[in-house]
Amino acid sequence: MTSKDDFLYPRSPYRGDFTPENLVFNANLQEFAQRIGYICALETGGKIPPEEAYSQIKELWKKLKNSKKNLGIGED
Repeated sequence: MTSKDDFLYPRSPYRGDFTPENLVFNANLQEFAQRIGYICALETGGKIPPEEAYSQIKELWKKLKNSKKNLGIGED
């Protein structure tokens, strides 16, 4: 039997080139995708207005982008 957290926040194993930075970014990316899914579901269900959904997604994107920059992902 799985826990509630495993059901609500599934995680996939990391299969890329292993570095601590890549692993952290992958976790951040998975969390980003999970939260986007929830926001989209809330907006589609009429629980939040489109403008609020957009602003929440924009804020999450900024955090993910900042995470990538701080971790040095994609820099040679």
